Amino acid sequence: MAETPSTRVLPIASYAPEFELPDAHGQSFTLDDVRGPRGLLVMFVCNHCPFVVHLAEALSAFAKEVDGLGIGVVAINSNDTQNYPADAPDKMIEFSAKYDWAFPYLFDEDQSVAKSYVAACTPDFYLFDGELKLVYCGQFDASRPRNSEPVTGADMRTAVTRMLANEGPLENQRPSTGCGIKWKV
Repeated sequence: MAETPSTRVLPIASYAPEFELPDAHGQSFTLDDVRGPRGLLVMFVCNHCPFVVHLAEALSAFAKEVDGLGIGVVAINSNDTQNYPADAPDKMIEFSAKYDWAFPYLFDEDQSVAKSYVAACTPDFYLFDGELKLVYCGQFDASRPRNSEPVTGADMRTAVTRMLANEGPLENQRPSTGCGIKWKV
């Protein structure tokens, strides 16, 4: 399991790049469809990454929590499914059902959305405010599959709390770490 850090190249205060992507059932979603009135959490994930699997249950609970605060949540799978069939759309349906993901899980087949967000790994997190300006690009928390840190969502919770209180972005945003996105060659 090789660890790849997030590039965190999308500057704070950047507007969320637009997208229109299908879920595994073929239903199309746009940025406006998934945003909440107070913000949006965009997560680049996949089915087979041990870092995503490690957080999958907590992401489900966290999404339900922030939905109640007016923050939309969307997950996007941008991996090359020809070379990584475990990330194929039919497997996305199984994965999201297994972890009770109530938010849209979209497929970025041509990888253009991952490129527009400058995503580098799974998971890679982007938190946008109600105006869709980036306020946080960093780790969910310090927990990793191979350490003893509990999954708490501490970093993301702090970012959400600060955003909702209009306190500005966190000064020390630690990059997410995970499996590198499986780019098409």
